[in-house]
Amino acid sequence: MIIYFIIFILLFVAELLYFRIADKCNIIDKPNERSSHSTIVLRGGGIIFLICIWIWSVVFGFQYPWFLAGLTLVAGVSFVDDIYSLPDSVRLVAQFAAAAMAFYQLGILHWSMWWIILLALIVYVGATNVINFMDGINGITTGYSLAVLVPLALVNMDGVFVEQSLIISTILSSLVFCIFNFCPKGKAKCFAGDVGSIGIAFIILFLLGNVMIKTTDITWLIFLLVYGVDGCLTIVHRIMLYENLGEAHRKHAYQIMANELKVGHVKVALLYTVMQLVISLGFIYLCPNTMFAHWMYLIGTLVVLAISYILFMKKYYHLHEEYLTSLK
Repeated sequence: MIIYFIIFILLFVAELLYFRIADKCNIIDKPNERSSHSTIVLRGGGIIFLICIWIWSVVFGFQYPWFLAGLTLVAGVSFVDDIYSLPDSVRLVAQFAAAAMAFYQLGILHWSMWWIILLALIVYVGATNVINFMDGINGITTGYSLAVLVPLALVNMDGVFVEQSLIISTILSSLVFCIFNFCPKGKAKCFAGDVGSIGIAFIILFLLGNVMIKTTDITWLIFLLVYGVDGCLTIVHRIMLYENLGEAHRKHAYQIMANELKVGHVKVALLYTVMQLVISLGFIYLCPNTMFAHWMYLIGTLVVLAISYILFMKKYYHLHEEYLTSLK
């Protein structure tokens, strides 16, 4: 246990050092009409997730070198994008290259089945960006990450899917970031930035990939269901509105809660965190360990969340339209 305490201290110190660098280099997030914050905040605090995996690799041995290389690539490009806006093409090339490295580490980069690999790469990169889209209010990224990582640690208690120390170290990095970001609106010390949301997404998807491959069961994606429903249905909604998906917006359900309904950031983040945690723990402890039961649980939960999302939007989306009208 002492080693994890040392890692926590190292991560805490690293985060404080980054704040000094970000402050001197003016790495900040200025609010605009699309933002859910109203004050200038340091950006890129989520670099702690990349730092965590490097520290873990040094302490426990470079057990997943291709995963580390992919994470460094995608987080590094995302960090640069946080400072100087990069073209979408550059970010996508980096994300697909990093995903291919993760697949190689997972042992599934078999080009004899190239069309399946290509489809899986698209899903991996798409899921990474959906998680990135959901990073819009204080606390939601770190809270939701913990809601995924803790059940993963419980499933992997004996280290049968992936090195348990990797999950625990990532949890520690989330707790460190939580100290500075899980705060009411206007009180956060820093934002994750793309380096944080893309980085933690890459880590979580790699961990889940290990579980799904070794159990040959993709229903473990239920650990990302709450984000998945909000993120994917919001994309569908924006397509129906003929919007440019590359432009910033405030149409996610959690954003409408925080902005139009004036629900506190911490409360909204806790809602998403608790919902995902309850769903995941139910999947682990209440759902019978059969493929049929897993699929029924996944589909049933998906339907409930999708209907809840649609009903919420039908009742409250007009408030967002009124907000957009007020900007004109």
